[in-house]
Amino acid sequence: MKFTKMHGLGNDYIYVNCFSEKLPYEPKKLSPIISDRHFGVGGDGMILICPSDVADAKMQMFNADGSESGMCGNGIRCVAKYLYDFGIVPKNELTIESGGKVLTLQLTIENGKMTLARVDMGEPVLVPDHVPTLLRSLDGYPEHAVVDVPLTVAGKVFAVSAVSMGNPHCVTFVEELTDDQVLGFGPKIETDSAFPQRVNVEFVKIISPTELRMRVWERGSGETLACGTGACAVAVAGVLSGRSERRVQIELLGGRLGIEWSEADNHVLMTGPATTVFTGDWQP
Repeated sequence: MKFTKMHGLGNDYIYVNCFSEKLPYEPKKLSPIISDRHFGVGGDGMILICPSDVADAKMQMFNADGSESGMCGNGIRCVAKYLYDFGIVPKNELTIESGGKVLTLQLTIENGKMTLARVDMGEPVLVPDHVPTLLRSLDGYPEHAVVDVPLTVAGKVFAVSAVSMGNPHCVTFVEELTDDQVLGFGPKIETDSAFPQRVNVEFVKIISPTELRMRVWERGSGETLACGTGACAVAVAGVLSGRSERRVQIELLGGRLGIEWSEADNHVLMTGPATTVFTGDWQP
């Protein structure tokens, strides 16, 4: 099975072109095997690039533990780069189906290759039952956004905000970013009963109203160098809590993303790079 290793700011996945390739196993079985960093290719998971009836292509994402996720912001930029660079969809604007939605991407092309993509990530989901989370807003109304709501995990209280960008996120703002928080409490928050489908966890430090720094614990993968949907959720939570402006730069371990939450149409726009590392032929 031919594959391509790609990353968006270090958030690395194994990409399989299902226009031409057939998987040797079902995806949920294959992803943990091929994603293993010691015995496989190595990555945060596996992403399938498939034909679509409603868009230029369809993206299916599987985490390193085999669980399926509806969206990956860094991954969708890499899918766009694959489609353009390999001549499958040689257009500067293209559409990709993921998680039941169709997203539009504007590509920056240099020397015949895509270097940057601006992704319209759509509207954030803030209604608790749709995130989903069992947490409720401080005023108690079940339809109101969860912003800075106390969550006690392993004896520590976090003020958290819940946002879905096609997958669920729990955002907490902290004074400093530490291993104790991310590696110690990240997996505990991921599996807390307040999040019935588990959750991605973002720890965020405010540098200024237009610059944020974050680390992320991703459900099914652990800490990753970047998370595009997580950065979008952080930007939304920053605006809702009055900590940041609608257009921000977010620094992740793997680099920077530009995020804008448009007041005009409520859509979140994400701009960032995508990189091809190598291609290969994997034999099960």
